[in-house]
Amino acid sequence: MTLRTRSLGSIFGAPSLLAVACFSIWLIVSTANACETGVAEIRGEWGSARFRVEVADSEDERRRGLMFRERLPTQSGMLFLYERPGPASFWMKNTLIPLDIIFLGESGAVKFIHSNARPGSLAPITGGDGILAVLEINGGMADQLGLGIGSQLRHPKMPQSKAIWPCD
Repeated sequence: MTLRTRSLGSIFGAPSLLAVACFSIWLIVSTANACETGVAEIRGEWGSARFRVEVADSEDERRRGLMFRERLPTQSGMLFLYERPGPASFWMKNTLIPLDIIFLGESGAVKFIHSNARPGSLAPITGGDGILAVLEINGGMADQLGLGIGSQLRHPKMPQSKAIWPCD
């Protein structure tokens, strides 16, 4: 019995074809794991969820937020991003739908959740100090998911070097 071996070049046709195949596999795997700007992922002991988000990272976008919206699609929300961690406070003026307001630290960890904020309320909703991002989702959704303090959010615009759950 003779054992015959083949070189990679004869199996794949040429070494350059092997390089293309390896690059294609790397691209598929890396794209599947990459974060998308329009998606916020959140996880915890309860499981995980993905939300289609609008990003509010300018003063004007943060000021307007979800005001005047008559509905918010399920699994959707708005992610407010700030330049540096600090105190964060919201109100529901001109907001027509109940919202869960999730306050996040620099690492993406949930620090405080205000459930079912009342539409139109002028009462301040504060999330404490050290807040870098706030996720607003449909009222009651956080409880429905079991989302709690310490849950982790990832998004490409969060500082990846400090993230508990980075995008890479």
